[in-house]
Amino acid sequence: MPRTQVVPINDSKLDRQYELYIKLPQDYGKNTEVKYPVIYTTDAVWQIELLSGVTEFLMPKVILVGISWQKDMDENIDYGELREFASRFRDYNIIQSTNAEHQAKYKFGQASHHLDFVRNDVIKYVEKHYRVDPKQRSYIGYSLGGHFGAYTLIAKPNTFKNYILGSPAFSERSIKYIDELEGKTAPKQANLKANVFVSLGGLETSEADLTNRLVSILKRRTQSGLSLTGLEIIQDSDHS
Repeated sequence: MPRTQVVPINDSKLDRQYELYIKLPQDYGKNTEVKYPVIYTTDAVWQIELLSGVTEFLMPKVILVGISWQKDMDENIDYGELREFASRFRDYNIIQSTNAEHQAKYKFGQASHHLDFVRNDVIKYVEKHYRVDPKQRSYIGYSLGGHFGAYTLIAKPNTFKNYILGSPAFSERSIKYIDELEGKTAPKQANLKANVFVSLGGLETSEADLTNRLVSILKRRTQSGLSLTGLEIIQDSDHS
């Protein structure tokens, strides 16, 4: 893609290798006084091209940052066709799997570690090396990325100003975890300044209840200043 850089980045705490796909605005080099909003997204390989196409004309004055999956996964573990994105199950999930074999293989439930990486390595790198407006960070997460975004919003809401959560993937256990976490963190987060948009495909009938429960949890935060848009139902759309 034009004006796009691939930047290797290391998780400084866990020594894991990732990549950032950074797309700069067309006029980035012209006016060196301008600072730009940044849109961050997980699942970069799946999302960055779509976001690039959307923002090229609708939001041309924005920097895109796609965060890849881990690049140096253990070669001794047979992940099969899931190898390229095996780390997303570990990095985006907030709870461990009840399947002992799956848990041993994929190490579910390390979203807190990945959030530390995003806050302490990714965002700091971007804000050190590019002209950005640190008050205008946005996050777009889809499916498990939406799950991770919801966790980020509840655990460390000041990570981003705007959250777009598309078809966030939750289970009964994980939505219960979010509910309990919100109760624990709410007393410490009395003045939220975040905007949230949640969407779901109209054909995702089996996910509707869990997504509505997430929205109900988020509505409790509107009393603390959270601005919530949604749930927006995209008619005739499934999870993809």
